[in-house]
Amino acid sequence: MTHLTDLLAAVADGVDPGPFALLRRDGADELELFTGPVDTVERLADIPLTPGIPGARTLALVPYRQITERGFACVDDGAPLECLQVREHRRIALADALAALPDEPVRTIDAAFDVSDEEYARTVQRVLAEEIGRGEGANFVIHRALHATVQGPPLVAALAALRRLLVAERGAYWTFVVHTGTRTLVGASPERHVSVDDGLVLMNPISGTFRSAGGTADRAALLRFLADEKEVEELYMVLDEELKMMATVAEHGGQVIGPYLKEMSHLAHTEYLLAGRGTRDVREVLRETMFAPTVTGSPMENACRVIARHERRGRGYYAGVLALLGHDETGRQTLDAPILIRTAEILPTGRLRVPVGATLVRHSTAAGEVAETHAKAAGVLAALGLGPAAPAGGRGPVARLADDPAVRDALAARNAPLARFWLDQRAPDAPGLPGLVGRRVLIVDNEDTFTGMLAHQLGALGLTVTLRPWHVGGPVDSYDLVVAGPGPGDPGSLDEPKMVALRRLLAGLLATGRPTLAVCLGHQVLAGLLGLTLHRREATYQGLQRDVALFGRTRRVGFYSTFTARAEADRLATAYGPVELARDAGDGAVHALRGRGFAGVQFHPESVLSPDGLAVLAELLSDLLPAPRADELSAAGGRA
Repeated sequence: MTHLTDLLAAVADGVDPGPFALLRRDGADELELFTGPVDTVERLADIPLTPGIPGARTLALVPYRQITERGFACVDDGAPLECLQVREHRRIALADALAALPDEPVRTIDAAFDVSDEEYARTVQRVLAEEIGRGEGANFVIHRALHATVQGPPLVAALAALRRLLVAERGAYWTFVVHTGTRTLVGASPERHVSVDDGLVLMNPISGTFRSAGGTADRAALLRFLADEKEVEELYMVLDEELKMMATVAEHGGQVIGPYLKEMSHLAHTEYLLAGRGTRDVREVLRETMFAPTVTGSPMENACRVIARHERRGRGYYAGVLALLGHDETGRQTLDAPILIRTAEILPTGRLRVPVGATLVRHSTAAGEVAETHAKAAGVLAALGLGPAAPAGGRGPVARLADDPAVRDALAARNAPLARFWLDQRAPDAPGLPGLVGRRVLIVDNEDTFTGMLAHQLGALGLTVTLRPWHVGGPVDSYDLVVAGPGPGDPGSLDEPKMVALRRLLAGLLATGRPTLAVCLGHQVLAGLLGLTLHRREATYQGLQRDVALFGRTRRVGFYSTFTARAEADRLATAYGPVELARDAGDGAVHALRGRGFAGVQFHPESVLSPDGLAVLAELLSDLLPAPRADELSAAGGRA
């Protein structure tokens, strides 16, 4: 049963038409109808993708629990990875679809959030105090879900909801219904998670939520929102986090494009695009980008632990993706994957679930995040008859605040403080710095994939980079430089395995004199080994950009830290020789240090928040790795 009219007739008669997906992509004047059997697979690598057949071949419903494929924590609720294998693909004009879809109200009863406003507010306060306040990460997304029961046939309700979304919602990346037989998903997701087309990988970090009551936006209020420090920092942090992912799936990392204003019926978001070229299998791209920081937090691995600790229940398909996989006419793999947010799940019993979340950062308030979950649910709730309907944004022209010159200027201003390394197009074959080209560097990853971005910057300077997780041992004597990378946690812990391993690594490097650079957590542990005291900051430096005095020069850099070393003087005598400190004039916080054969920085030179980061790296490495003498080059076979 492949024609929309036949499918709708079966639904009207109370007959399950079999698995199908009906979707509209951003800006399209048509809907796409996919039909075929549904299979369940265990892993993303098992998603069927038969080579040689052009077009869309599989639509996968990827639940949040697949995050365990990356070894990350989650409350496993058993939600299956279902794959609709496309046997037929048809296109339907938008006007024809609107005429055919059921135009009737969706009736529900017993609508309520599973977590009350008061309980959710208490969870927000705990995460701010116990997680962000203790150095476990920069931001975390905590969700709750609205539950209700649909009156009448669930599939009719889902199709009616789709029609209302097509008429009333705007700005969605995908507007869709997916029916597998075991469940029906209906929603309007604003966010592309990742797409691959002709080798071009795109990601779409979105953050910052501007609420417009009843769909009417206030220009002055929008301009205040665009200048709001909390909203600006929230977008910068997810931008950094998705740049980490692009560092893995694109050969030369991602280029930042934007920002833009994404306007929807009840709210607006600020967003960027990230672009890079890659050759990985699209199923690997999906795996390496599970899941967006806009629905989890950062750093990713620890964010999953925090979510499991504080949510204490499974997420189902919330924060997962729909993934449409196929091939183009030349045989290259394609992928289009929106994030499963602003989506309702309806079971055959009529039980309805609409999950929503808020991003918690150091400036968050419990009341503000409670309000944000209500606003995010409003679009889907309106379609389902559980909230006020938005204006009919799908019919006729809609005034776009994004076209206002003051709004465009406010958006453009957001790029002024950011690192040009990530904003500008970079030539992959650009020469590195003399003396650094070909030198080998090992980066030890301490559970923060900022190391991927750092690897691209070091590569741009000419070094050959190897990444190694902290828990994987191995020799270091074949490397010219070892970088102890950033990560979450308390650097003063005496028994936490990661801290024990990091302390042992750095002590060995100091003892042998092998050139060492330590970043953030690595810097803190190095400072402790040198005899400096570590302190927890009263106000965390998560996603904070500052001008700091750095060995005679002022540098603008970005911090993601809760702990810091402090000192009362600019020089320190140690067993490893004299150490020079770059200290804060106010509280003595040690922003950087350097000694004979080692250096450490508390900030993240690789962050998009560090416009001077690449210059800082170049200076430090030029000191740590002086150009080899001719006799050394001869002994090494000319390697450097």
